[in-house]
Amino acid sequence: MPPSLVEPKPGDLIEISRFGYRHWALYVGYGYVIHLAPPSEFTKTGFSSLMSVVADKAVVRKEPLWAVVKGDDYRVNNKHDGKLPRRSVDQIIQEAESLVGKTMPYSVTSENCEHFVTKLRYGVARSDQVGVEWALLYVCVCVYTHMPYEALLCVHM
Repeated sequence: MPPSLVEPKPGDLIEISRFGYRHWALYVGYGYVIHLAPPSEFTKTGFSSLMSVVADKAVVRKEPLWAVVKGDDYRVNNKHDGKLPRRSVDQIIQEAESLVGKTMPYSVTSENCEHFVTKLRYGVARSDQVGVEWALLYVCVCVYTHMPYEALLCVHM
């Protein structure tokens, strides 16, 4: 996915291509985004998506878009426009700003960064990336960490 050719507007959802997954942020204007940042968003290792699977907490952060993108490809993706009613930009930004600095529950399957930004924009938490890919990632984590598969299911589902 090439870098976004569309200039983001406040309230837009930003989809960032990471190795093996997509990270999501909300554009709030003046070059800044607010996003739900699990530990994988701070790591420099190749196991970032594995760290997301086992994380149960994440921090809401406000950072420059360029710092969150980290050289990866990104685009504006308001994919539920036309299917879900969008909240007003003022509502979206006000709620997002009120959450900055807070530690939130995190689950790759039910409370991830995509759920976070879609809840802000539409009032409904949605994530389309939870599916077969994450089932395979669970298996990889179990093999890598020697954790029984059932243990991950209990923690994150």
